[in-house]
Amino acid sequence: MAQVDKRSITLSPELAAVVDDAVAAGEYASASEAIRDAVRQWKERRDLLGYTVEELRLLAQEGIDSGPGRYSSMEEIKAASRREWRQAKKSA
Repeated sequence: MAQVDKRSITLSPELAAVVDDAVAAGEYASASEAIRDAVRQWKERRDLLGYTVEELRLLAQEGIDSGPGRYSSMEEIKAASRREWRQAKKSA
């Protein structure tokens, strides 16, 4: 690492235990290494998705404004999906 900017962070006991367990298991050499990896993965996920918080808010509002969906439950969604799958299988 060419330049390092030191930060101090606070973790919940649960997250601290996850980091400590990963270090104890040999997955990482130190807690700092584990946190750096977590931040790198977080950044990659944000970059991959490519949405800003404002864009996500707009998309969520668009969904709300579009009104209720055509299905009222997960069971209805699953049933419709199964029907479409069977129909596609017959057509193939």
